[in-house]
Parts: sequence; C-alpha cells; structure tokens
Amino acid sequence: MPLDQNKKQDVNRLIVDIEMTNQPLAIENNKEAEVANISNDEKQEQIYSVSSFNSSDVHSIENEKIEVASNVNKTQDLKENQDENKIIVAGNKQEDMTIDSSERPEQNHAIEVQESKLVCDFSQPRSDTCSLLGDIRILPKTSNIILVSLPPSQNSTVRIRPYARKWERPVMQNIKEVSISPPPDPDQAPSCSVKHTVPAVIFSTGGFLGNFFHDFTDVIVPLFTTSRHFQGEVQFLVTDFNSDWIARYRPILGQLSKYEVIDMDREASVHCFSKAQLGLLSHKVLGIDPSLTPNNYSMLDFKQFLRSSFSLNRESTKVMPKNSKRKPRLLMILRKGSRSLMNAKEIVSMARSTGFKVVTAGPEETRDLAKFAKIVNSCDVMMGVHGAGLGNMVFLPTNASLIQIIPWGGLKWACWHDFGQPAFGMGLNYVEYEIKEEESSLIEEYPRDHAVFKDPLSIHRQGWNQLWSIFLNKQKVKLDVGRFRGVLLEIYRSLKN
Repeated sequence: MPLDQNKKQDVNRLIVDIEMTNQPLAIENNKEAEVANISNDEKQEQIYSVSSFNSSDVHSIENEKIEVASNVNKTQDLKENQDENKIIVAGNKQEDMTIDSSERPEQNHAIEVQESKLVCDFSQPRSDTCSLLGDIRILPKTSNIILVSLPPSQNSTVRIRPYARKWERPVMQNIKEVSISPPPDPDQAPSCSVKHTVPAVIFSTGGFLGNFFHDFTDVIVPLFTTSRHFQGEVQFLVTDFNSDWIARYRPILGQLSKYEVIDMDREASVHCFSKAQLGLLSHKVLGIDPSLTPNNYSMLDFKQFLRSSFSLNRESTKVMPKNSKRKPRLLMILRKGSRSLMNAKEIVSMARSTGFKVVTAGPEETRDLAKFAKIVNSCDVMMGVHGAGLGNMVFLPTNASLIQIIPWGGLKWACWHDFGQPAFGMGLNYVEYEIKEEESSLIEEYPRDHAVFKDPLSIHRQGWNQLWSIFLNKQKVKLDVGRFRGVLLEIYRSLKN
C-alpha cells in the first residue's frame, strides 16, 4: 500500500529507480530447490531524488516543446498517426546506393520529400526526443543528422543525448550527444550510401545498462513504446554501442525490428531515411501511459509481447482446486552481500512446509535470459529483498503475486515506487513485507537509540552516500520466520481455493 501524503512528503527525496546489484546465494545440496539465475547486475546501484525533477534540472528550456519546422503548427500533436506513415516509401528493403567517386553525379541522392519537419520535445521528465520527417541523412560515426530541406532560416542545431534518464547529469555526461542540423547548403549535403524505406529509431545503450532493472526501465520498455506500432518495419541505430547488451536482448530486439541493429560508433556510411525518431518515449518506471503511445499500448501489451518473444506458455496464474496435487511455485530471488537473506535456508524450509514448490534464483548460475524467463513464467509467486532482481516480474504470468521485502531505513515509498506501483500495471498482486529493527543486521552495528533506528530520515538528509552506505550497502536481512510465514500462508490459501 502507498504511504499517506504526510509520510510521502517526508520521503519524496527517496523516490528512486533502485538498480540493486543481485548476487547468488548458494543453498547447499538442496535437491528439492531448483537453482535458476538472474542477470548479473554488476553496475553500481543508485538512488536519486524526485526533487531533481524540476525545470532547472530537467532542461534549461522551461517545460516547452521546441518545434523547428516549416509551417508546423505550434500545437501539433506529437503522437504519430497513420497518415504520417504514408510518407514512408512502401516496402522493407534497404537499397545500397554506394557510388564510386568516378561515377558520382553532381547532384546528391536526396530522398524526394518536398518539406522536412523537425519536432523536438524537451518537456518530458525522463527523456528528450525529436521526430524528423523529410530528407534525413544520418552520419552515424560522427553522431550527426542532416535534415536537408528545412528552410534556410532554421539554421540552428539541436542536440540530444538519447537515453531516458535526463535528470541524471553525471550519467548523461557519458551518453554520446547526437546533433540535428540543416546543411550549410543543400547542394553540400552528404550523398546517401544506403537509402532505407523504413523509419529509423536512434537510442543509446550506455548509462546503467547491464543492470536488469535499468535494461528494462531505461531502454526496453521505452523502445517498445516508441517502435512497436511499426510492426518490425523499423531500423534501429544505436550509439554508445554495447555488443553484449545487444546480444543478450536479441530476442526482444528481433521482435521489434526485422533489421540488424546499426552500430553508430563504427558505421561510416551515410544512411538516408524519410522518417526518424531520436530518443525513446519514456513515461515512468517499468510502466507505460497508454494515452501517450501511438496505439494505446499498455504494460499488459508489453507482457504479451515478452511472452511472444521468449515463447512463454503461461498467460495467467489460476486458482487451483483445494484437493489438487499441484503445488504453487514460489520463486525466491536471492542476493549475496548487501541486502542478502541471512536465513534463506530457514525460509526455504518454511515455504515448503507451507505447501509451496520452491525455486531459488541467484544471478551468477547462468546468464541465459531466455531460460530464466521461462522459469519465472512457470511460477505463481516471486519474492525477494528490494533490488534489481525483482524486475524479473515482467515475466510473471498475470495474477501472479510479487512479495517485496523492504529493508529497514524509511524506504517504503521508494520501494513502492520502483516495484509496487509497476506491479499493478502488469496485472500482478503486490504484497510488501517491511522488516522490523530485529530483522535487520544493523542492530549488530548501532545502538537502538541511534538515529539509524530513531530517525532514519535524518540519515537520508545527510545525502545519498550515507543513505546508500548504511541502509542499502551494509544491511542484510534476517526474516522473522513466524511472521513471514503468515504472509506466505495467506498467498498460498488464495492460490489453493
């Protein structure tokens, strides 16, 4: 349940995209436990305050949409529609237009569109985007986009870092900037090496990618939102190219685009399009606002898309007859180190005695995402201490249950923001278990009258480093077996009629 407004104000600074490092916890020779794994999230975990979502931090242009276009109405709707797609040449081929210098004609090979348009939106809190229409010539290696047929008066250059965490200044500084500008002279525009008959979508695989939570929050969900309506007829161009990331998520990328991803960092040819999108549409953490998507897609549509991408069989969890011999499957996401479950063996044993078939998952046993997606999809309940591994709930069937164990330290609202709220958008049942002082390893390091216990929010006010060091990096969890059994028993009864 979300906090009341008074408490919410106290912890607004902690609305976070928690990108926690998950590491495995081995359960010795447990024949009944199935050992799976989740992605090896090796990136440094981060928490950032919602207070940074203000006009000065989001962009120097104060919540205004910039439209650089010829005869474009200032109130033009930014959502793409079917009529716009008609300007794209029919077909899905990519025509090689490389011309030997001895055969090159005097005139450049331009895409025959009478008028170019550029509409950029800098008003959104998570990402900046530009929609381009017309004679578009992309020079990947130099991160430049030339929009040929803009009016001469529109000679300014627009620059965007195409990664959906625009408020994270230290992170965004490491994202390669892509510029859009008209040529100094239309006759001096670079010639097309490859002419595409499908639109382009340009994004970055830099930032926090490699962490499962960020993989989905920062790129995969926004990429689905931005490109799904093209039904595969779209070309992806990627800057800050991460080949391991591309390989890991090839089942998803291959469902969204029929074409091989272009590595902008290496590609020297000039690629020409009549339509392009720079930057991804990002609405919220692990979520989609259907009213802002081209075809009103929702997270339920996204989950259906994932089931298709990974050939997942279960669409929903169903209540079992009380006399059924089938046991509900409980997936335990286990960590090693920070926020690990100190008494995992006891919890596994208790869960089995309650009636669950227990599956344990650590991130280093295997890196096979397709295999693990099937394991998650086979389960009725998933549980774990707050961290990136809970992002695997995207593979759970509808009506499954997510149990988030909230560490000590006034983190309830932050945990709700990252996984509780998104769970409802995915059609999941959400249960949270907030630990007590006695269930935290911090009782071994601090006296009970310390601010860590008496006033956790005072630690928050000391800054991110202190908060992370005490409540996230150093803390481990030892669940009260009897108290937690009550949570599992209630869920078990809901699954067994």
